Amino acid sequence: MNQFSTSLILIGMPGAGKSTLGVILAKALAKDFIDTDVLIQLHHNKTLQDIVDTEGYLRLREIEEQVLLKANYPNHIIATGGSAVYSDKAMHHLRHFGQIVFLDTPLAELTARIKDFDTRGLARKPNQSLAELYNERRALYQEYANITIECGGKTQDEILADIIYEEAEAYTERDA
Repeated sequence: MNQFSTSLILIGMPGAGKSTLGVILAKALAKDFIDTDVLIQLHHNKTLQDIVDTEGYLRLREIEEQVLLKANYPNHIIATGGSAVYSDKAMHHLRHFGQIVFLDTPLAELTARIKDFDTRGLARKPNQSLAELYNERRALYQEYANITIECGGKTQDEILADIIYEEAEAYTERDA
């Protein structure tokens, strides 16, 4: 197997559980974990919200693209920011490292989970609602995903089991 196709790249809306599930998944699969939102903050010594407030949401998307294009993470679980899918170049770059997994979480669940929508540091248009953002991004997540995990009404353990099963199926199909 190519060492550069052993990662799982998690995509999805804010609140879908990419970072939380990513840490647990990395432990379960004996892989390293990286959160690209944290990389952005470390590289710029600012929170995502500070970047949005001082430089704008489009600048945050540009910074995110730059960080993703520099990513070189074989054998990792990579939790991306929710806006990673706005960069076709970055998504194609990430695909070289492994399967892209869309955590497809219903809007109602996201709404219940996200209490800090206005201060979370999201790369979104001013005054754009969570529902509008969801509708705008969902087709992009579906376009880039190799694997889609339906997360609605499931526990973390059920979602993790689904990811591990689907990744194993994809691995089997790749090597068949």
